[in-house]
Amino acid sequence: MSNKAPVLDISYKGWLQTFRCIARSTDERTAFSADLPTSGIGHSASIVDYKNSKAVASALVLVTVNSAALDWTARLSVGGVYMNFFIVKQLPVLPPEAFLREACGGQTYVELIVPRVLELSYTAHDLVGFAHDLGWEGPPFRWNKERRFLLRCELDALLFRLYLPADERGNWRPARRTDGCPRDETPEELAALEAWFATPRDAAAYIMDTFPIVRQKDEAEHGEYRTRRVILEAFDALQAASAAGESWRTRLDPPPADPSCCHSSTEVIPT
Repeated sequence: MSNKAPVLDISYKGWLQTFRCIARSTDERTAFSADLPTSGIGHSASIVDYKNSKAVASALVLVTVNSAALDWTARLSVGGVYMNFFIVKQLPVLPPEAFLREACGGQTYVELIVPRVLELSYTAHDLVGFAHDLGWEGPPFRWNKERRFLLRCELDALLFRLYLPADERGNWRPARRTDGCPRDETPEELAALEAWFATPRDAAAYIMDTFPIVRQKDEAEHGEYRTRRVILEAFDALQAASAAGESWRTRLDPPPADPSCCHSSTEVIPT
């Protein structure tokens, strides 16, 4: 047995990905992941090692771990306040090929997700390596609270669509291996699911109702559960675009990762 400590294979250019090990019931979400500039990391923020994977793979895992869909399953898996490695390894993270499927109107999920992750992540020069690895050569994006809210809601809607497969009419369709499932769903399993939730949208609405802290903060600030409403509106828009064979029209103007949302080259970016 070697006495040498294991060497983590970090091949990225100035960035790394972590997940938060602390999972308190008083937080809005249970699972958190983030891309950070290369630096020392404490034991409560463990590093995710991709072994020479590309930044796109990191972006897809990032959006999945931070989604409401996966967070619901993570919350059911954590018995205390610590997200252990054995729990993280069992979380139902979709394989990369699942994101290559068409979302609507010829647009794939990866094409819709990556620009949104880029704008949310690249807000300071310390993550320039991650931005460059995603193919972005421009300056960081401005921190716009309302845009960030809409970006997160649209990403949640996209992940709900991936995890809750629907047909053109918005009804359940059997989940398949190509969706990222371990095996094809049987008719009996689908019937049992339909007994609980009539449609995928009903399942998404139920999941959003299980985030009491998010609801409380929304109602205190906006007088309604705004996050749930906007996510479901985006979910409906995606369903309608898919049924019509049209591209999805984002509520964001300008669209995600538009150069006009960036800092100017002479602008001083606060840290």
